Amino acid sequence: MLDTAAPNQHISFDDFLKVDVRVGTIVEAAPFPEARKPAIKLVIDFGPEIGRKKSSAQITKNYTPEALVGRQVLAAVNFPPRQIGPMMSEVLTLGVPDAKGEVMLVAPTAPVPDGGRLY
Repeated sequence: MLDTAAPNQHISFDDFLKVDVRVGTIVEAAPFPEARKPAIKLVIDFGPEIGRKKSSAQITKNYTPEALVGRQVLAAVNFPPRQIGPMMSEVLTLGVPDAKGEVMLVAPTAPVPDGGRLY
């Protein structure tokens, strides 16, 4: 888990713009028993420009696969793919810790078009 005690060094606005964070809708979610830590495999639809991407998310404490389908989430879409067990994770699904340190997904509070960029 990342250290959340204090903010990191300052970055420029141009540095912030390098991270491409988009909204997408989860269209598939399944248990991922092959992962080293408990996780759920996600397929997220980011709209016609980006398409569908796979992600592995350690969110099993607060979510079930059945409850995730149809939910919108935010993800960084321009990080290099990362091998997670037998799956290549293509995007980093974003979350923040709850009071127990378990992941809560970051999402818009109302439906928005898939593929919209965070700004």
